[in-house]
Amino acid sequence: MDTGQTDADAAANAAAAAFWDWSQRPAEDRAGHLRRMADALDANRARLVDLAAREVGAAPGWTQFNIDLALRILHQAAGLPALLADRQMPPAADGSMSILRRQAVGVVLGIAPWNAPITLAVRAIATPLACGNTVVLKGSEHCPQTHRAVVDILNGAGLPAGVANVVTALPDQSRPVVNQLIAHPAVRRVNFTGSTRVGRQVAVTAAQHLKRCVLELSGKAALIVLEDADLDAAVDAAAHGAFFNQGQICMSTERIILLDDIADRFVAKLVAKTRSLRAADPQRESAPLGTLIHAAAAERVAGLIRDAQDKGAVLLIGGRVEGAVMQPAVIDHVASNMAIYHEESFGPVASILRVRDEEEALSIANDTEYGLASAIFSRDTDRALALAARLETGICHINGSTVYDDAAMPFGGMKSSGYGRFGGETALDEFTELRWIALHPAEARHSL
Repeated sequence: MDTGQTDADAAANAAAAAFWDWSQRPAEDRAGHLRRMADALDANRARLVDLAAREVGAAPGWTQFNIDLALRILHQAAGLPALLADRQMPPAADGSMSILRRQAVGVVLGIAPWNAPITLAVRAIATPLACGNTVVLKGSEHCPQTHRAVVDILNGAGLPAGVANVVTALPDQSRPVVNQLIAHPAVRRVNFTGSTRVGRQVAVTAAQHLKRCVLELSGKAALIVLEDADLDAAVDAAAHGAFFNQGQICMSTERIILLDDIADRFVAKLVAKTRSLRAADPQRESAPLGTLIHAAAAERVAGLIRDAQDKGAVLLIGGRVEGAVMQPAVIDHVASNMAIYHEESFGPVASILRVRDEEEALSIANDTEYGLASAIFSRDTDRALALAARLETGICHINGSTVYDDAAMPFGGMKSSGYGRFGGETALDEFTELRWIALHPAEARHSL
């Protein structure tokens, strides 16, 4: 059932009422809840696979991947409460003692998208809860049942009432509901995963209320293949990065940048790999890939391919559209005069760009407003690391897919891909207040 602005206030109020008790619970108590939440999520795989297939056309393999990563996020978050103990600093010259204290902030608003519905809903919740905050999740209008099910499952593991709440809304009410939640006086932090376009709106609204955000936004990930690379491994990573979940991942490989020396061999291998993949509606038949979110999304991606062909690119395989189903495509000789060079396609398209040398590869990789993920394939680790140091991305993988996450590592982007970091110990900075408490000697005197 969809809820609106009245229920948004009720959810925020419930989270505010539950905050003090939850924030004061011992670290191990909160950790235990997070581990039980992971067990509950694991026990509900079949339900979530069915919901994600019905609402967003996700293939079972993608939903299982989502659940596996969500479990790792919950278990990693369960280790964070133990890191929140006070830190006593060395005494100052005047004898005063200082304590650095990380303290829960209050209610955290998490705004999760549809494309990785289980992983990103859990990520919006887990670390804030571990830090002692309570949460309101604003679920996506494209998968309200899936997001509501995730929160219901987590609450069903014994979470106290009001600690985790979910709000959904019809599409035309989604923005007013988000604005109302951000403005609610109990909400002290916002985390948003989604498009840069909407992320800018969230950031402006949060700034008006002086509330900090974590923004994980759009991407245009480049995969650079140097002439000394293991081509078979690079092809596997490129197909995985470009086609997994039909390319509807912020980390998806949007640009494959090839040195001329190996370009023809790589492309032939990638076309052969792509020929072995097929997309289908998971509610009707089994296939490695599912559907795009809707038919309009498939038509938009097809339009990007047509634009590129009109301007000199060559479609080597795929691209056929039937409703929301789009067959994976490889398009060669992409150039800067094409829309697909600049825009996030968010579809199953492997775009090939050929370059003379690694300097040109670096220039093209950085020639985008986005800066989330990247990858480099080379057998020379030092060379790859030197190139990685010059890439303008928050994440870079050496000899790995751009689509990879580790719950213990800081996840986030640069430039228009957002700011702040999910994951690992660095997320403590996002979801706690760092306080300085000074203990002055009893005999200390302060005078003008």
